[in-house]
Amino acid sequence: MADEALSAGAVARRLGVAVTTLRSWHQRYGLGPSQHVPGQHRRYTPADLARLEVMRRLTAEGVPPVEAARWARRAPAAQTPTASPYERPPHGDPNHVPAVGEAAQGRVGEGRSARGGRGVPVGRAGPAARGLARAAVRLDSVAIAEAIGRHLAAEGVVATWDRLLRPVLAGIGDRHAATAGLIEVEHLVSRCVSEAFAAVARGRTAAGPARILLSCADEEQHTLPLEALAAALTEAGVAYRTLGARVPAAALVEAVNRTGPAAVVLWSHTRDTASPAQLAALLSGPRRPLLVLAAGPGWQADALPAGVLRPADLAEALALTLAVCD
Repeated sequence: MADEALSAGAVARRLGVAVTTLRSWHQRYGLGPSQHVPGQHRRYTPADLARLEVMRRLTAEGVPPVEAARWARRAPAAQTPTASPYERPPHGDPNHVPAVGEAAQGRVGEGRSARGGRGVPVGRAGPAARGLARAAVRLDSVAIAEAIGRHLAAEGVVATWDRLLRPVLAGIGDRHAATAGLIEVEHLVSRCVSEAFAAVARGRTAAGPARILLSCADEEQHTLPLEALAAALTEAGVAYRTLGARVPAAALVEAVNRTGPAAVVLWSHTRDTASPAQLAALLSGPRRPLLVLAAGPGWQADALPAGVLRPADLAEALALTLAVCD
């Protein structure tokens, strides 16, 4: 076992996260190294690595860290579970922790609460998320916009994304997977979220040159998480450029060569759009950025080129991009 144990730096490279993230998961959730040799730093065993991989994957897919940690601690020591957080154990399991999109005491929204109902599940999210879910099912765009605007004004972009928007969006996706419905709800909520983030950008002026470049991977059409990061950067007073959806690798490299950003964030929602070749092209270009972030659940940590970081969530992506601008 000693030969297989890994340092924090080695684990961070394998997972594609920062060492500070590992320390945070250790201190907050008890997901730290378990092997101890007198006179040496503790090291991570294969079982520790398996649990951390579960933690990384679930947080990247939108599960709140505290819930992801509970799930990770229950992972078999011999191997990393391959089940998605939406492939859930029965509700009778006393150790079961609801993932994003599953309520601890039923589902919210209008209509029936069974899996075939019309409500939007928001898990353990608070009253604001439940209210937004009900407005979404009613297709009440005014109420949706007001709910998002109030939360942004009171809590800021990161907290609004994590505590309000992500649970509702995940719940809509969860219900669509079960019923093939709510497409109209998803479209309306997505538009309202985009408009709210755009309003943040219009209401503030970022100082200095744009040193951050935000882009979706080639053929990637999911832009809301990038819009959330853009709004958070604006809130922090940092200028950025965003290229939007479906950016070919050659076009991204050309944009980097022309603008010379300090950091590039490349978003991929699915494995189909997460080609490591896009990242390799950035790293080999004539104006290589100081920081390249592979953001989103599409990226696989063990396939990332050396030097690319994979932030666990919006807060970490924001912290890393702000650090490179200091």
